[in-house]
Amino acid sequence: MASEQLKRRRRLRIPARTDTAGWRDLLVIVVPVVLVAVLIAWLAVRFIRPAPPDSIVMLAGPKESSYYTIAERYAKIIARSGVKVQVVETDGAKDNLTRLVDHKVKADVGFVVGGLTEGVEIAGLMSLGSVFVQPVLVFYRGKETVELLSQLAGKRIAVGPEGSGTHTMALKFLAANGMDKGGTSLLDLDGDDAVEALKQGKIDAAFLMGELVRGQVTRDLLKLPGIHLMNFRQADGYMRRLKFLSRLTLPEGGFDLGRNLPPHDVELVGPTVELIAHDDLHPALSDLLIAAAQEIHRPAGMYRKAGEYPAPLEREFPISTDAQRFYRSGTPFLYKQLPFWLASLVDRFIVVLVPVVVILIPAVRLIPTLYRWRMRSRIYKWYGSLMAIEHDMLDDPTPARKEEIRKRLDDIQEAVNNLHPPVAFADQLYVLREHIGGVRNRLVGQA
Repeated sequence: MASEQLKRRRRLRIPARTDTAGWRDLLVIVVPVVLVAVLIAWLAVRFIRPAPPDSIVMLAGPKESSYYTIAERYAKIIARSGVKVQVVETDGAKDNLTRLVDHKVKADVGFVVGGLTEGVEIAGLMSLGSVFVQPVLVFYRGKETVELLSQLAGKRIAVGPEGSGTHTMALKFLAANGMDKGGTSLLDLDGDDAVEALKQGKIDAAFLMGELVRGQVTRDLLKLPGIHLMNFRQADGYMRRLKFLSRLTLPEGGFDLGRNLPPHDVELVGPTVELIAHDDLHPALSDLLIAAAQEIHRPAGMYRKAGEYPAPLEREFPISTDAQRFYRSGTPFLYKQLPFWLASLVDRFIVVLVPVVVILIPAVRLIPTLYRWRMRSRIYKWYGSLMAIEHDMLDDPTPARKEEIRKRLDDIQEAVNNLHPPVAFADQLYVLREHIGGVRNRLVGQA
C-alpha cells in the first residue's frame, strides 16, 4: 500500500507532506523578514554607529607648556561625561603631527599648528576646527629697535629644538628673509633654555611659541631691561608669503597695565592651532572635544575676541563632517538632556531603529498578501493537473487510458482531501473539490 502511494506521489509530483498548517506558511514568510531586520540592525550597530570608546589619547606638548596645560583642562571637562582623556607629553606640535600620521602610535587627537604639513602625508587626518591662534614671538636683546627679521642677520638666534613646531616655523620665517644660507648662528634650544640664554646674553634673539614655554615666561621677559619683543612691521607681507599665518595685535599694557607692558601695540603673526584627529574618530567623541574647546577658548583672550574660537577654518586639513554638523547645530538634543552614556545608547538605538522600521513597515504590509498568495497557490496548483486531464480526455482515450486518467483523478482527490487550509480559504478548497467531481463525472459519462 505504501509503495502504491509513493508511486502515485511520484506520478503527480505530490509533496511528501501535502497537509499544511497556516502557522507554518506564516513562518516561512515572517522568518526571512525578521532575519533581514536583525541583519540590518547588526550592520547599523557595527558600522554606522558603534559604541563610543570610553577613553581618548590626546597629544599635548612638553610638560608645563601652554599646550599641556590646555590639554589638562580638556581632560577635566570631558571627564564630566565619563570619558577619560590620557594627556601625552610630546615635543610639541610637529611631534604631534608625526605621531598622528604614524599608524603604529596610539593617538586620537592632538594640537597641530599650521605650516607643518610640507612633505607629510596627511591623508586620513581631519580638523575639528581652529581653537586659538599661536603668535610667533621673537625676543631680542639690545638698544636698537628691531622691526625686521633681517636686522638680526649674523646674530645668535635660538630657533627651538629640532622636530618642534617652533623650529619649523622659525626656519620658514628666516628662509623668507634669506637668512637660511649661512652667516647667522641658529641654536636648537628649547623654550626654558632659550629664555635663560637670552637673559644671560649668550644669544641675541629667540623664537618662542606657546608649545614650548609657559605664558608667565613671556610676561617676565617683558619686564627685564634690555630685552624687547619684536614688532612685525611686515605682518601683511608675511601673511601674503605664508598663507597659513594670521595677523594679531598685542595691545599696549596687555601683559601689565601698571607697568604698561608692552609700552605700545605690537603687531604679531602666527598660525592657528587646530585640533587634528583621525577620520575614524567617533562622532560622540568629536562632539565632546569641540564642546570642551568652546568652553575653554570661547571667552576673550590676549590674542582673540570673545566667541572667535573655536571656528571651522579650513586650512591645510579638511574639516570633518561631524565638526561641520556640530558648528551648525551645536550639541545634539539627546546629549544636552541625558548623561553621555545614556544619550549615546539612545542615539545608537535610534540609528538602529530607523532602518529596521523602514524595512519592517512595508514588509509587514506585504505579509498578508504573500500569505494569501501562498495559501491559494496550494489550492490553485491542482487546476493545472485537472486541465491536463481534461486535455487527455479530448483525444477519445482507450479504456486503458481512461483507467489511468481515473487513477490520476483519485490521486488528486486524495491530495486535496489532505489539504487543511485556514477557514478563510475553505471556500476555495470546496470549489476545487466540485471541479474535481465535475471532471470525474465527464470521465464517467465518456465510459
